[in-house]
Order: sequence, then C-alpha cells, then structure tokens
Amino acid sequence: MKPLSRVAISTALILAWPVAHAADGQKIFTQGGQNPAAMACLGCHGADGKGIAPAGFPRLAGLPAGYLNKQLGDFRNGSRKQAVMEPLAKALSEEEAKAVSAYLANMPSDPAPEQRRQQIATDPVRRLALYGDWSRHIPGCVQCHGPGGSGVGKHFPPLAGQPASYLVAQLNAWRDGSRSNDPNQLMVGVAKAMTDAEVTAVAAFFAEPHGQEAKP
Repeated sequence: MKPLSRVAISTALILAWPVAHAADGQKIFTQGGQNPAAMACLGCHGADGKGIAPAGFPRLAGLPAGYLNKQLGDFRNGSRKQAVMEPLAKALSEEEAKAVSAYLANMPSDPAPEQRRQQIATDPVRRLALYGDWSRHIPGCVQCHGPGGSGVGKHFPPLAGQPASYLVAQLNAWRDGSRSNDPNQLMVGVAKAMTDAEVTAVAAFFAEPHGQEAKP
C-alpha cells in the first residue's frame, strides 16, 4: 500500500475538521470543557437545551450561534453579569465557546407561534409587545425580536418560550446596569422606560406562546 501524500493527508484533515468541531461542541454541552470549572451545559439548561422554566434557566437550543458566542464572550469580559455563567464562560477557551455555540444553534427547538394582530387594541400587554409605546420611546418587542418573538440575528434573541423569570431578570438587569451588552444601549433605554408591572406582564406574555394567539 502506498503512503498517503501530504496533500491527501491535509485534505483528509480539512474534511474531518467540521465533524470534530461538532463533536467537541456536543461533548462540552454534555460533559463540560477541558477546564473542570467549565461544567456541562445540560445540568442547568436541560438535556434538550430547552431550559428549565421553574428554575429560570433559559432555552439555548436553536438560538443563533453568533448570539450565543457573543454572550459567552460578554460573560468573560464582564459586560454581562451572572454569578453562575461568568466563571463557566471564563473557563471555556475561545474554540470551546464557538464549538458549543454551534452545537446549540443546531439543536432542535420549538417554532415560535403565529402571531395574529387582530383584536388586540384593548389588551395593553399585547399592544406593548406588538406595537410598543412610542410616546415613551418603546418599540414593540416583535419589531426587533421578530414575528412571535422568534429572534433575529445575533443581537435579538428569541423571547418566545423563554421562562418568564428569566425574561424578568434580564429586563431588570438592563435597568440596574448589571447587563450592558446591547447594541447602542437600545435595551437599556427600553427596559428603563417600562414599569415593573409591564416587565412582569410582557415576560409572561412571551413565556406562554399560546397566549400570543388572539381569541377568535
């Protein structure tokens, strides 16, 4: 048998890299990173990556890889604060963060529900979620986060189906300054313009996707 040429070996390594990369992401999700401090993601976010609502742990499955990787980076640099996630993110290498982000982005997730705009004028929560309140410089949540709160790109993550307690915690983090990693400080301004009651109500609205359907 002839020995493989350098070109053949290089080609084989290049073709094998995506498989290894994906396998690393799965291993980090299920077992953790090389650093023992980088514990497995599924312990808090569930074996399916869809979060644990009673504990307020968010869904990660299906979120954009760019968004997930950015959040891990923001936990590392301190622009996003969270006592559990900061040390975990700092224990991951950059390659590990990219790998687990890509793996999570490809995990199956529940689609956001269709959102009907009829018969919502008298419902202040739906009106705020869909249309906002421009007198207070509050855009509708779905105008940035997409139809049904399904998410748009790396800066506007899905809201639909996330635990209400998690969404409340994030809005309050924008308000008190413990989270400041939004583009152009958009969420800081929006969150500070909302009342406590609105924060709670809008979080509950997106946490219960069936509640986004207008009654016939």
